[in-house]
Amino acid sequence: MSLAIDNPSKINPTSVRRVLPPTHDSVTHKFSINGHEGYLTIGLFEDGSPGEIFIKMSKEGSTLSGLIQGFCRAFSLAIQYGLPLIDAIDRFRNMRFDPLGVTTNPEIPQATSILDYVAQYLDLKFTCSSQEASAA
Repeated sequence: MSLAIDNPSKINPTSVRRVLPPTHDSVTHKFSINGHEGYLTIGLFEDGSPGEIFIKMSKEGSTLSGLIQGFCRAFSLAIQYGLPLIDAIDRFRNMRFDPLGVTTNPEIPQATSILDYVAQYLDLKFTCSSQEASAA
């Protein structure tokens, strides 16, 4: 079985994981998508950039909660190993599955899924592209 790689030059076999210190700053954000409430917690490196994410949904069953936890672990490891945040955001923006719809955040009025909402929030709060757009 062969592994297809878009750009083999991007693979760095000596990547080093950037680990958060045991005590670090974080941001917790309450959100709601079409009446489904959740909390997004973003652990921050010393420079203020995201180093890990956690999502806790209020009323979801064990299947969705487990999948969301798996996503958070994979996302966190990816950015800790050097995946640029904007690349991670681009991969999850516009993913479509329930819950979707109207949010309670006026800066993010619609979301096509929990992952889309998280991508939009991270883009809004932590990338240069969104900060430059809001300054214009």
